[in-house]
Amino acid sequence: MMKKEDSAESGKIVKKRFIAGAVCPRCSEMDKIINYHKNGKNYRECVACGFKDEIRLQSAPTELSTRVNQDTEKDIHEEPVKLIQPTSSRKK
Repeated sequence: MMKKEDSAESGKIVKKRFIAGAVCPRCSEMDKIINYHKNGKNYRECVACGFKDEIRLQSAPTELSTRVNQDTEKDIHEEPVKLIQPTSSRKK
């Protein structure tokens, strides 16, 4: 569901969306949190108790460099394999 509310400051319509499965940190009610974007910031708000908080999104963590994910070019030297046929005479 979407909820729209007029913003008195900017005159733009703010789209508010319910977050499925989200639990309010103050009243512990499930499915009462709405998320919206206003003045370049993300906010979450509980419609049950009035809790309001700014969401600070972090950038994605960088992957640690390991021997598995390194893209180093190794000098590969290919050498043909020589097969040696065994002799048919055996020593007894």
